[in-house]
Amino acid sequence: MSIFVPNKVYLRGILLHYFIQKKSAAEAHRILVQTYGDNALSDTTCRNWFRRFKNNDFELEDKERSGAPKKFQDKELEQLLDEDPSQTLSELGKILQVDESTVSKRLKGLGMIQKQGHWVPYELKPRTTASTAEKKRFFASHRIVTGDEKWIHYDNPKRRKSWGKPGHASRKTAAIRAKT
Repeated sequence: MSIFVPNKVYLRGILLHYFIQKKSAAEAHRILVQTYGDNALSDTTCRNWFRRFKNNDFELEDKERSGAPKKFQDKELEQLLDEDPSQTLSELGKILQVDESTVSKRLKGLGMIQKQGHWVPYELKPRTTASTAEKKRFFASHRIVTGDEKWIHYDNPKRRKSWGKPGHASRKTAAIRAKT
């Protein structure tokens, strides 16, 4: 069995009904709380709507509010991140034609965080899982720098940050293999 959860326009209609019946805002609020419990409008909201009704404003929908409209929808931003989660704030800002701070606020609003990609020695594919220690020795031999009695393993992988939800894995970057 589903429980009916009234929306705000429905509740405003009920307030208008009680206003026409000459009930007070406090009475209307009390009845709403008895009927709808936690889903009822607050006492202050009921009083504000009764004030509007007294001024012959019977429109139940919200009025247009001041402020700049959104220049892009969150879905557009999510689509761009699905295509390439490693885009920077400036790249996303240029594509969406907004400031980086706007993109940053929206990403935080979506619960996205920036994660550092982690480096893996090489990307495993089914046919490469059969590779032997000989191949591993070959790949390591070109990265060893020798000096006076000291051997240094040299590798400087490029890792990119990417946007993702908390709890999801960051992107993997496979090492670039040397050509022989």
